[in-house]
Amino acid sequence: MITRRGIIAGAVIAASLAAAPAQAQSADRPAEIRIGTQKGGFFPAVRQRHTVEDAFKPLGIEIKWIDFQFGPPLLEAINVGAVDFGFVGDSPPIFAQAGGARIRYVAAVKSDGNTQAIIVPRDSPIKTVADLKGKRVAFGKGSSAHNLLVAALEKAGLSYGDITPAPLAPADATAAFLKGSVDAWSIWDPYLALAELKENARVIAFDKDVHKPNAFYIAGSDFVNKHPALVTKLNAVLSSEGQWAERHPEEVAKAQAEATGVDIDAVKRFVARSNYRVVPVDDDVVRSQQAIADRFAKLGLIPKPVNVSDIIWKWSPGS
Repeated sequence: MITRRGIIAGAVIAASLAAAPAQAQSADRPAEIRIGTQKGGFFPAVRQRHTVEDAFKPLGIEIKWIDFQFGPPLLEAINVGAVDFGFVGDSPPIFAQAGGARIRYVAAVKSDGNTQAIIVPRDSPIKTVADLKGKRVAFGKGSSAHNLLVAALEKAGLSYGDITPAPLAPADATAAFLKGSVDAWSIWDPYLALAELKENARVIAFDKDVHKPNAFYIAGSDFVNKHPALVTKLNAVLSSEGQWAERHPEEVAKAQAEATGVDIDAVKRFVARSNYRVVPVDDDVVRSQQAIADRFAKLGLIPKPVNVSDIIWKWSPGS
């Protein structure tokens, strides 16, 4: 939820990004586009290839990449104008919209549902989601892992009140999981792959076992309104890069391991079960997002119901 405290935090984010020059507007376009990313994905390879920079250089536009630990702070940065465009999972845009953030969905990536899961320690007596009753479960508040947990509980016939929620950012959740101070953890790759390979963590439910997940490219409302042609160009370049990435998994894995320091075997596992196909936000995707929004509203996790279609920007590839 975007609160006064969140706005203040966003202002701090904006200040901390002082290294990113303010966008000196020309009559037609900004001097710079600031793109927010998260740990992992194909972005390290894209950055190495310099494809996005090369696409915008003839327009006199520089590209600045800004990294975030997970989706909610990235969207807060977009909301306060510190970032123009970014990549997040399914839940952060819903929390942001409910809090009044000025954002738009501009493209989607339809996941196969293999890159996020609820995990438990290898020797845990927990075998199924139903066994989470009364247990302490870690997740990133407002993240796609939050939705996975809520949807999995619902499918298993449990309520959110049947568990003890432990909202933790990934770094803190990693430590809690290793120390045994949480019983389970809802988390995405590469943290998931690391836990599987390094700690022999067991998966009790993947995304695909619960619902059909999506990820999104999100842009600030003002940026979309002022520069729709640039958003179209960004989508087109990233769509092309997604196609390249699926043909070159070894290069994607190598770049990610070098950029993040994550174990190469974990990265290879993550890359092998990922897809990067960038597509318009179609009716199926909107329905899926609306179901998530309705679930969160019913549980009181967002302050008010939202209509997802209100903030969809229609992208027509090839236009």
